[in-house]
Amino acid sequence: MKKILIIGIGAGNPEYITLQAVNALNRVDVFFIMDKGRSKDKLTDLRHDICERYITGRDYRFVEAHSPERVRGEVDYTASVQELNRDKQQTFERLISDEMADDECAAFLVWGDPALYDSTIRILQAILAGGRCSFEFEVIPGITSVQALAAQHKVPLNSIGRSVEITTGRRLAAGLVSDADSLVVMLDAEDSYQRVADQDLDIYWGAYLGTPDEILIAGKLKDVADEIERVRKAARLANGWIMDTYLLRKRGE
Repeated sequence: MKKILIIGIGAGNPEYITLQAVNALNRVDVFFIMDKGRSKDKLTDLRHDICERYITGRDYRFVEAHSPERVRGEVDYTASVQELNRDKQQTFERLISDEMADDECAAFLVWGDPALYDSTIRILQAILAGGRCSFEFEVIPGITSVQALAAQHKVPLNSIGRSVEITTGRRLAAGLVSDADSLVVMLDAEDSYQRVADQDLDIYWGAYLGTPDEILIAGKLKDVADEIERVRKAARLANGWIMDTYLLRKRGE
């Protein structure tokens, strides 16, 4: 029976790898790497670096495939993500069918944690439901950018006895926010924190967390919002991409 491992590799620092992940890496015969273009070569290089660091006494190979891209612009977001996942499903199914033997173990190395804003689990479940491929899979959790953000800023995510909400920049921009005292925002492509800069909030912002390119800014939101937007644009221009996360907290909590 083919075996697939979905391994969370953390938010960018190779030392974020857990012992469980190290043990999983040392079971793998073939790593499936999704190529997202030259601007994101650092993401691929990190995966190679992790394998070189932690795999000992075992032969393994990499198989790369082009990663489909989501249609952007004036489109229905949910529908575009569903279409993207269908395209990925076709790619994953081909890799599993053509690039591994029946007794081999393969792995997808997932940035952060496979359970948080990643579709690899649901894509593999969809492949199994389709019945054209037969395999077993396991999920190995990883350190998320949310945990890395709090650690780098030396703050807890929650206030005592209060709730934390994790949401997206898209929902923040649309005003779809609860009354949680602490709000973690991910996948914000539009500087949505500017929409709430008039509120009495602190922000803890971080980009490229855990990597040599890491940037951290913290302060009263209305005082640092423009700085974050300026730094964020410059970083995207310099690197060709950006992954950032931030925590918004009601002041005085």
